[in-house]
Amino acid sequence: MDAAPDRQDDDDDDRVETAGLPPGLSRYITPAGLARMEAEHRQLMREERPRIVDIVSWAAGNGDRSENGDYLYGKKRLREIDRRARFLGKRIDRAQLVDPALQTRRDQVFFGATVTYLDEADESRSVTIVGVDEADFERGEISLASPVARALMGARVGDEVRLATPRGVSLLEVTAIAYP
Repeated sequence: MDAAPDRQDDDDDDRVETAGLPPGLSRYITPAGLARMEAEHRQLMREERPRIVDIVSWAAGNGDRSENGDYLYGKKRLREIDRRARFLGKRIDRAQLVDPALQTRRDQVFFGATVTYLDEADESRSVTIVGVDEADFERGEISLASPVARALMGARVGDEVRLATPRGVSLLEVTAIAYP
């Protein structure tokens, strides 16, 4: 019963995250991002899922399942694990691995670049442009589909790029570009 809504949710995620990107570009992922996704998938399937299955099996043997919290929570958690594992599996299968270290045109901003720029308040910021499935703002990674990344793509050091924001157009000046 859960399968159809999950498939729809996955499709909706694809449309929202990749709006405006050329086909296939949304599947780009760095080696580090792919490794993190594969590690999470392995951890779910090899460690967490078997542990929860054991708990559910034990709880099922205790009799009445309708008021058995361990059983009910365990079944719910199994559905969550299966949903996340299915999502990760699809994303891993579709991923298009791009190693930024192999970039030959290092004077321009492309996928995988770490870009330092000045905003209009002369504040310096550094971001790394990564795939939509691996972006993590806490690590300074932004999605290829983000407005900032899209504005920076193709720029060179010294270029000023226009970034459309809700408050209007902002200018960003590229001060450095680095690749791993």
